[in-house]
Parts: sequence; C-alpha cells; structure tokens
Amino acid sequence: QVQLVESGGGLMQPGDSLRLSCVVSGRTLYAAAWSRQAPGKEREFVAGINWNGGRTSYADSVKGRFTISRDNAKNTVYLQMNSLKPEDTAVYYCAADINAPRSAPMSSDDMDYWGKGTLVTVSS
Repeated sequence: QVQLVESGGGLMQPGDSLRLSCVVSGRTLYAAAWSRQAPGKEREFVAGINWNGGRTSYADSVKGRFTISRDNAKNTVYLQMNSLKPEDTAVYYCAADINAPRSAPMSSDDMDYWGKGTLVTVSS
C-alpha cells in the first residue's frame, strides 16, 4: 500500500518562501508530482519529477519560482515555493506515478496515488 503524507503548509505573506514535504511509503520507484486546487477551481498541475530527480517539469504559472526535488534516502519529495503570490493559495497535493517512474509527470491525470493535501494561504 502506497501512502503519501504532505506537510509544511501555512499562512504566508506575498513574497514569502515556503517548502512543502511529501513522505512516501510503500514504494521506492516512482515519479512524483505536486498539484493544487484553489477554492472553486479545478485541480492544477504544479510540478513533476522523475524517479531519480534527473527530470523535472513545471506549470508556466510557477516556473522560475517553484522547485521540485526529492531525497530518495528519506523517501521524501519537496516543493520549494519562492516569491509566493495570493494566487498560489490552494490545497497542495502530492501524488505518485508507479507506472512511468523514469519520466517527469507533466500533468496530474495519470497519477496512481494521492496524499490528502496541505493548505497554503498567501495573504497580506
């Protein structure tokens, strides 16, 4: 059974930085992605990373501000978020793709397992 647990969300001010973490258990070979869902909006892909961190992908809305990374020794995937904006407010979800671990996900459509999310609020 694969489980994902996100942490690190909180209330931030515009321009702040925040790092989200996602601990993955039950699987060691997987690609991962972060997605988010703002109130009243559809889920949006944010960033993806392949099994060894050698390939990453980003949504245009976060490119240059967010960085996805992973530490396989700790079974953890991270999302470093810099220069936060109010429009980054959302529940952030971590997801794992066990069927195509060598590719960096470019959408959240084919992810196999999901965490329950962590809320990030950006407000002045």
